[in-house]
Amino acid sequence: MDIALIRTFLEVAASASFVNASERLGVTQSAVSLRIARLETELGKALFTRSKAGAELTSAGREFERYALSLIKIWEEARQQIGVPEGYTKSLSIGAQYSLWPRLGFQWIDLMRSRMPTLNVRAELGMPDRLTRFLVEGTVQIGLMYSPRLRPGLSASKALNEELVMVASWQVGLDDIAEHYVFVDWGPEFVHSHTLELPNLTNPGLTLALGVMATEYVLTHRAVAYLPARYIKNYLDAGQLFLVPDAPVFPYPVWTVWRDDLDEDIRETAEATLVSIQSQVHDDQSSVISQLVDISGDDTSQVSDAG
Repeated sequence: MDIALIRTFLEVAASASFVNASERLGVTQSAVSLRIARLETELGKALFTRSKAGAELTSAGREFERYALSLIKIWEEARQQIGVPEGYTKSLSIGAQYSLWPRLGFQWIDLMRSRMPTLNVRAELGMPDRLTRFLVEGTVQIGLMYSPRLRPGLSASKALNEELVMVASWQVGLDDIAEHYVFVDWGPEFVHSHTLELPNLTNPGLTLALGVMATEYVLTHRAVAYLPARYIKNYLDAGQLFLVPDAPVFPYPVWTVWRDDLDEDIRETAEATLVSIQSQVHDDQSSVISQLVDISGDDTSQVSDAG
């Protein structure tokens, strides 16, 4: 059976939409329709009920979904096992959003490889939808992301709280940043909290949905933005960036998404090394938050605890 048909079926089932599935798979809607039609012909059953609202699994579709997940899992296991280089005994693929690789994902890989020298590791990059598809298919076994999308066979646990702090490329007070403020879009929850806490900064004129990549812009411009404390600590220590006194801190959870069938030895190693990473991130964030408290006024209730 063509594995592309199985992947397409699972994407339509997950998104409940032929249109969304085509966008996520990077193919035309007609290609998605043809693949599902071919699969339905081979199985002799309708797998979806189509309507203007989207695509809903039929009873046969729900039954086939379990087998589709198993087929993808077996295929990926075989592909990865065959691809393990000589000298390595096990393989792991980790996916993370761009902002979570620097000062987090890379250290995690280093620690795991030091604990398991014969572990072959592959790193993937993507947004939550792409990473979730990879997790479902088995292309990725562990994902780091801000907004997890749970599917059958996956479980999630909070890895840590990212602490988003306001920084500037020069020393400046909160009342003097309006014309230099750059809005970094960290997602709906951040946007909501930001609007409540800083209503005068809701229309900055420049929005960057680039995560930690926005740091480069702040460094090279007279600019102010919200960035992760763990990421910008080195820039603060070097005097390249400066905390803005009295600016609120916004916690932003980071989640680890695991495939339930992940090799037990690999999972134990991953969990143990993640604890070490969490401890280091906590220390870095606590240092940054302490600096912010020191330079802020007496009323520090708006500043959350680093966690």
